[in-house]
Amino acid sequence: MKVLITGGCGFIGSEVVRVAIEQGHEVVNLDKLTYAGNPANVADVADDPRYSFINGDIADPQIATQSVQGVEVVINLAAESHVDRSLHNPTEFIETDVVGTATLIMAAREAGVRRFVQVSTDEVYGSIPAGAFKETDPIQPSSPYSASKAGGDLQALAIHHTFGQDIVITRGSNTYGPRQYPEKLVPLFITNALDGLPLPVYGDGQQIRDWIHVRDHAEGIWHAMEHGEAGQVYNVGGGNEWPNLEITERILAHTGASDDLITYVEDRPGHDRRYALDTTKLRGMGWAPKVDFDDGLASTVEWYRERRDWWEPIKSGEYADWHAKNYAGR
Repeated sequence: MKVLITGGCGFIGSEVVRVAIEQGHEVVNLDKLTYAGNPANVADVADDPRYSFINGDIADPQIATQSVQGVEVVINLAAESHVDRSLHNPTEFIETDVVGTATLIMAAREAGVRRFVQVSTDEVYGSIPAGAFKETDPIQPSSPYSASKAGGDLQALAIHHTFGQDIVITRGSNTYGPRQYPEKLVPLFITNALDGLPLPVYGDGQQIRDWIHVRDHAEGIWHAMEHGEAGQVYNVGGGNEWPNLEITERILAHTGASDDLITYVEDRPGHDRRYALDTTKLRGMGWAPKVDFDDGLASTVEWYRERRDWWEPIKSGEYADWHAKNYAGR
């Protein structure tokens, strides 16, 4: 089977690329190579004869049309995905996450693509004080990022309803693991701890997230692609709910760094307090996460400890300039 995976040079996308190739499929990776799109993330498969790469934007109709030719399945992971950045430039997120998604879906429809998988996030549901979100719960996004992802989801569902196009949506929880761009909590705090730099904890650090290892998330997306029902949404969560401060303390323990590095900063505007997903639906189809959280976090710390060659160039370039201007000290 020939599969188009967009955003395949990103953190989760590159893992989906590996899952597809390991199962013997032909993969076309379409990636715009923005700041978080890193060809090093797919270096291990770049020479595989089943892998090919297109540098382009899903919001470009010509690129979208070119990319879907001869493809049986599209898995769309191309997205702007960092909440902090969305607070500074919401329109960039709308262009990729809403306009780009609709453009790609329509190109896939015109090309006769059998199935389109829209990869989304638990953040579209908003915050939940108790219990866990089911796929039938209303979406209530509270940041420009989550609103843009919700917009992409709604475009996907509307096109399915209007044209009968086979579309499946997955909504994943907070994902961690190797190759994650170091603006997100886990890689930022690991790399800062390894260098003895402050770990900027928002507010009181009691914001709760459900964590899933990147391999489990990628396999959940693939499982929904293979077994999901058209027009349905599937939650992909790890069932590991922890406050951000607890994650911070575990990272310090794994790195051997001092608790003195914890630095409380002003909370993020509109910061959701708690996310949680009910994954009964996908588990009922035979999927379940496999990576124990403690083991996964420990192995993730070791990956960053051993792969300074991967993250040091990132943190010395565009990342450092943006982070210093927009994040540090807030």
